[in-house]
Amino acid sequence: MARVPYVDDTTRPELKALADRIRAERGGRLFNLYKALLNNPKLAEGWLHLFTVIRQQSDLADQYRELAIMVIAVINGASYEYDQHVPFALKAGISQAQIDALPQWRNSTLFDAKQRAVLDYAECMTRSVHVPDEVFAPVGAHFDSRQVVELTATIGGYNLVSRFLEALKIDPER
Repeated sequence: MARVPYVDDTTRPELKALADRIRAERGGRLFNLYKALLNNPKLAEGWLHLFTVIRQQSDLADQYRELAIMVIAVINGASYEYDQHVPFALKAGISQAQIDALPQWRNSTLFDAKQRAVLDYAECMTRSVHVPDEVFAPVGAHFDSRQVVELTATIGGYNLVSRFLEALKIDPER
């Protein structure tokens, strides 16, 4: 059970425009994550903008974004985040076998060098924050500066998402 109330925009007319925008940008639904965020509409609006840019307005290929998000969810034990992103990962070309291998990705042969660079970078940023040069070098070799910034923002952002979801015990969607 969530530690904060879910805001129902149907009883708060001042939130209707923002809630409708969230629905429009998130597949027609107002997910529990956003119902919790609507406790502070300004925060919900900023969150929506940031994650719309990360997910829909960047040059980083979907497969690398989703691979980073999925390994973050695995590391952080964020089942809501994990469950929400499995369909996106599959659509982006990540196989079910790769998804299943994420907890032990270092021992798997299912990932190519570019994917391994993303996984290593995401794991390092998630577990220790500080990224050694030997972890960053393959990322810089595979991605241009814009894509490196986008990947880094994705990893930082989705660590925020998993921490928010888990700290507030946001309920999975039904």
